[in-house]
Amino acid sequence: MKKVLGPIAIIVVILVVLGVMLVPKYNKFVNLEENVDQSYAQVETQLQRRIDLIPNLVNTVKGYASHEKEVIKDISDARAKLSGARGPEEQAAADGELSNALGRLLVVVENYPDLKANQNFAQLMDELAGTENRISVARKDYNDVVADYNRQIKRFPGKIVASMFGFDKKEYFKADVAANEAPEVDFGDNSD
Repeated sequence: MKKVLGPIAIIVVILVVLGVMLVPKYNKFVNLEENVDQSYAQVETQLQRRIDLIPNLVNTVKGYASHEKEVIKDISDARAKLSGARGPEEQAAADGELSNALGRLLVVVENYPDLKANQNFAQLMDELAGTENRISVARKDYNDVVADYNRQIKRFPGKIVASMFGFDKKEYFKADVAANEAPEVDFGDNSD
């Protein structure tokens, strides 16, 4: 009987040691993954805030620049894409498209001094600028927690625990390639 209890005791000790090593690592990954999800929710919240502000901004501009229909349509289309985007990569692309369209709108606004002086417009622009800053901070925070999470699942022994329990690498929120280009604005023929 003693010959059987010895190997069983060794197996039990090994399992206890493995459990003591695995449980904290697993719990750490759960916490890190929740941090990533929470941070991503903040990015989505700020993007939604921007999406909600845009109709007010567009309606204010419409009254002054009714013939700038293409820019307004581009903003509406980009806003719709951002509303329907899922995941960091898709949202980053839609966000870049919206930023580009808003940039073109700001150039158009330069041609309407009365619009720039409009209190509603000025307030909306201030809110939009604040939202842009919040989006930037939320993206940075999200990318920071993703970097921490991804480092942990790539390092030993975390890599083993991560692969055992299905913790996969998370995507960064990357700017769309088009975000590096200045928006093109066609003012049409200004010769009168």
